Amino acid sequence: MLPKHKAMIVPLTRMLSLIIITFLIFYEDRVSIPSCEVVPRPNQDDEYHHHHHHHPEDLKVMIVADLLLLGSEAPYINIFFRDHYLSQFFRKSIEILKPDMLLVLGDVSARGSDLTRSEWSSVLHQFHGLLGPFFDHPFHVILGDRDIGECGALNTKSVNWIASSFPGLDSAGCGAFEISNISFVSLNAVALLCGNNKLRFSVEKVIERESIDLRMDSEHTTELMIESSKISLTSGDVGWRENAVSSGSGPVLLLHFPLQQMTNNNYWGSIITDGTNHSCESSKTRQRGLVGTGPYDLLHTLPPNATEYIFQALKPRIVFSAHAHEFCDHIHSDGTREVTVPAMTWDARDDPGFVVATFRKNGGAVTVSYCSLAKESHVLTAYFSILVLLISTIVMANTSSSTNSQS
Repeated sequence: MLPKHKAMIVPLTRMLSLIIITFLIFYEDRVSIPSCEVVPRPNQDDEYHHHHHHHPEDLKVMIVADLLLLGSEAPYINIFFRDHYLSQFFRKSIEILKPDMLLVLGDVSARGSDLTRSEWSSVLHQFHGLLGPFFDHPFHVILGDRDIGECGALNTKSVNWIASSFPGLDSAGCGAFEISNISFVSLNAVALLCGNNKLRFSVEKVIERESIDLRMDSEHTTELMIESSKISLTSGDVGWRENAVSSGSGPVLLLHFPLQQMTNNNYWGSIITDGTNHSCESSKTRQRGLVGTGPYDLLHTLPPNATEYIFQALKPRIVFSAHAHEFCDHIHSDGTREVTVPAMTWDARDDPGFVVATFRKNGGAVTVSYCSLAKESHVLTAYFSILVLLISTIVMANTSSSTNSQS
């Protein structure tokens, strides 16, 4: 007969296994919680010291980018691991932050421009599944180059079909809407990189239309003389009509590609959660990134003349862009703030993230929070450690059982 303490090894190991599994469930729940910090701006300390005083009429917007979904083409590691956690990230972020609206700044698909319509349907199904309980809330999606292709592969019919799959987009992939008295304009930035392309001319018409609306609202006039000549963004002579509206009084501008940074006056908050002092220029040290299906250029920005045209025509209140996969907070020469949203997927970076913007009811400055998510390397290390511990426990239980049987 075995000693009493050896006879108790089996139930103890079973209890330990149960504790490990319970801890795993708890860990998965906790690791999905985002860590958010307000990004400070110079000379606005009071605003950030009191950012926690949320008014019911404030508009809180969750802004994500570069989901790089693969739909039915996803490998097993995505299906059983990365996509699962991406869904958890969305669910926890929405539960905790309670945003009023969701913005997705392009590249929903990792290779949408190469997909058939049925394959795109599987990506859309995956995207709607990610939204989960937020699907009934307002959301707006703009198109990225991975969704519709670069200039050489840009197809008008394909863009029209993909744009029709998302709410609020016209046939050129642009949109304009208002929520809680905040005006938003989204542009197909991919088309603005292309030369004499029908889609680019359609985007220019949207910009001019929004510029007219802005001037009419500002000047309280009902008639404006519009220059009949087409505006060419590819030439050095940009023929926009001078907009007398002051900078920052226009709509919130949404783009996939960042605007050209004319001056090197970017800044970063030292409170970014990973403690790293990043730079808006840091992406230039890595011209191509291994993302999705292989090397990929992350340096696209709108050219200087297109950037200046947008500033003159729209006078954006603030600009949100994406594509670079990194967070960046930049002040342009005219005082316009541009926030580049990082990629929200482990397919793009080890430490994904997103942005939360709060638009105050009094029309003041926009409060921007950078939210970081768990690093894939940390989660994998935790899973490996738990797996080793669980296997050790099972081996211990089996060894004890064999000893009991022999006795």
